[in-house]
Amino acid sequence: MTDKVKYPIEAIASRMVLAGKSLSFHPSAPESCKIELPSRDSCLKVMQQLRSVLFPGYFDLSEFSEEGIYFHTGAILDKVAINLQEQIRCGFCFGCEDHLGLEQCEERARLITRDFLNRIPDIMLLLADDVQAAYAGDPAAKSPSETIYCYPGMFAITNHRVAHELYRLGVPVIPRIISEDAHSATGIDIHPGAKIGRSFFIDHGTGVVIGETAVIGNQVRIYQGVTLGAKSFPLDQKGVPIKGVDRHPIIEDGVVIYAGATILGRITVGARSVIGGNVWLTQSVPPGSSISQGRSAGESD
Repeated sequence: MTDKVKYPIEAIASRMVLAGKSLSFHPSAPESCKIELPSRDSCLKVMQQLRSVLFPGYFDLSEFSEEGIYFHTGAILDKVAINLQEQIRCGFCFGCEDHLGLEQCEERARLITRDFLNRIPDIMLLLADDVQAAYAGDPAAKSPSETIYCYPGMFAITNHRVAHELYRLGVPVIPRIISEDAHSATGIDIHPGAKIGRSFFIDHGTGVVIGETAVIGNQVRIYQGVTLGAKSFPLDQKGVPIKGVDRHPIIEDGVVIYAGATILGRITVGARSVIGGNVWLTQSVPPGSSISQGRSAGESD
């Protein structure tokens, strides 16, 4: 009879715990703080609830009367407030570089949650413009409702509008959870720090990348495979990229960027310009430019 193989589980576990403590990103917090990561599932549940109230009459609220939607919306927002405040607190306590303590983290999370809730109606109005832009910009769209239900660009921009407001309020981790959920679902990667104006439309969408410090004006339309990225990263004395530096493009109002175009660096694409497919652009162009492969960045029609 063959003897059972004995696995050195205790020794392996001990080595892993020791290795974990040596990692530079191992969580640390004062004893007054309870170390907890935000729950990814809870954050995405909040996003799902927000989607249902940002598009009233769609998704989970479709079976309610007008009066019923009013009360049900309030109930959902109450759940959002409770869950989001807890997740924000976890985010602050996990990072807790300021050593604020549990009570201070809870109060900070409460105030930020209140400010975020006050911004939801404004997010809703922005998304209404995005829906109209998607419907107007795509001849294949049969109705605005179709863009809400089906278009990956609408899914991604909805997540971004929410994530961006949380980012602006200084919420750690959660904006990235929300944006990366859209990235996973649609192939559209928008950093929550990117500033995006009204009536924004991403057609098809797969492979779109929009960097943290990108600034996009109103009525901009982009297609699949477009990158608004950084050309280079300024380094500190140790050769580490410096964070928080403006390094992504500024896209002014009314610009159209076709599939596969790559626009890099802190350059400006002037208003009403058209950037053709597969163009590689690393210098600013004036308003009204039409840039295509084989045409220099300074040329216009």
